[in-house]
Amino acid sequence: MSLIWCEQAWLAGGPADAVALEIVDGRIAAVTPGAPRHGTVLPGLTVPGLVNRHSHAFHRALRGHPARAAGSFWSWREGMYRVAAALDPDGYRALATAVYAEMALAGHTAVTEFHYLHHAPGGRPYADPLAMDRALVDAAAAAGLRLTLLDTCYLAPGMGRAGSGRAPEGVQRRFADADVEAWAARAALVAELDDGAGDLGGCVRVGAAIHSVRAVPRDALPAVAAWARGRPLHVHLSEQPDENDACLAAHGCTPTALLDDAGALGPATTAVHATHLTDDDVARLARTCARACFCPTTERDLGDGIGPAGALAEAGVPLCLGSDSHAVVDPFEEMRALEMHERLRHGVRERFMPGELLRAGTDGAEIAVGVPADLVTVDTASVRTAGARSDGVLLAASAADVREVRVGGRLIVRDGVHQLVERPAARLAAEIGALHARAQEAA
Repeated sequence: MSLIWCEQAWLAGGPADAVALEIVDGRIAAVTPGAPRHGTVLPGLTVPGLVNRHSHAFHRALRGHPARAAGSFWSWREGMYRVAAALDPDGYRALATAVYAEMALAGHTAVTEFHYLHHAPGGRPYADPLAMDRALVDAAAAAGLRLTLLDTCYLAPGMGRAGSGRAPEGVQRRFADADVEAWAARAALVAELDDGAGDLGGCVRVGAAIHSVRAVPRDALPAVAAWARGRPLHVHLSEQPDENDACLAAHGCTPTALLDDAGALGPATTAVHATHLTDDDVARLARTCARACFCPTTERDLGDGIGPAGALAEAGVPLCLGSDSHAVVDPFEEMRALEMHERLRHGVRERFMPGELLRAGTDGAEIAVGVPADLVTVDTASVRTAGARSDGVLLAASAADVREVRVGGRLIVRDGVHQLVERPAARLAAEIGALHARAQEAA
């Protein structure tokens, strides 16, 4: 057993002073507010572990590499494809380890990886068909994070005339399986990497993802949904107006309606981005008890638009957050942006209260008896947070204010230094530089 005394801790009712925590076998065994100081003392505000619910680890290589001309999501995608083409399992392991270390330093204790870089160049399977999956599992373990690994189904290059009857080409072959049956067979192998984290007994949980309604034909959607039953199922949804227009032209309905009709919406489904939704789309997500994951810093970096977070929340759709392309890795900025984007959309402040933002940032986790001891301690006396009210620290803090991070009670970050990965910044610079050099050689 270990004893931790928090100067302040965010409990179910909000911030509380002098909170003692007893941790046994990686779980919180007792929570005592107003306790005398004893054990390991944590100055500042301790909150539940922050969850990055949507990640593409290799996209981190694109940060700080701006386009040389005006562009859009679609032109950005071409740059992403060039990076994807240059990755191999060893390089991906090294890059993802550094990316996940950056996440831990920012206060994330868990990450959901929307993984679609399955195969070798040209679409050939590696000798170990799970080589890229294992790279991500190894990277998360090295960085000390819990991992939800989503094996992504990707079968087609687009809808309608853009993709009907065609196989993926170029780098997309690395993402794609021959058909939904081949995807399901490979996903079944990936599922063997699950170590029971779904029951909070391990650190790796395996789920599935529909890359998008562009990449998974209508008749394949039910098979993916059926395979994922009992597991998390995520999907990129209505990130771009062009996706909605193509779906309407090809199928006569919105992407949300297409997924709903295919049985792909439900309590285990998370709609990622959900930027361009109709009122009927919002109602369908609410009726099916699906969730929505917003990635505000990526959505503005790519010019996606501002999603209807307030409307979804009012309809009863739970919200969570991700950093997606990692243009920014800062869960406080993602939480704050959820509120700030609503202010821009509606011209009204306090659409989301701090407790609601933290619920999104932690995906509903709490500091409570029986839950894993995933804890993040924030400096409340930095130049950013000094003078902030305890319930307003989330609106003032940044990733730079994270002092300590524990995952299952294990100390991952101490005094702002990662305890498992040495010199993450240098690793990021080296791996990203090498990746771009390989991409340039292949160009």
